Amino acid sequence: MAAARAWSVEQVRALGVTTDVVTAGSVLGFGRTTAYRLARDGQFPVPVRKVGGRYLVAVAHLLQAVGIDT
Repeated sequence: MAAARAWSVEQVRALGVTTDVVTAGSVLGFGRTTAYRLARDGQFPVPVRKVGGRYLVAVAHLLQAVGIDT
């Protein structure tokens, strides 16, 4: 199993306004399958919006979740 990627604050901010749930999961320290399961079950640690067939997460919420003021 590969080591989890460590994200810098600058890298998270560079994602833009929103990102997909897999990337958000990576920022928070979990993988693709877990990210989709949590989003589907309404248990993702930050708000998720379903747009069409995609789950999107606001980068501002990710930054808050990891303790960075936006």
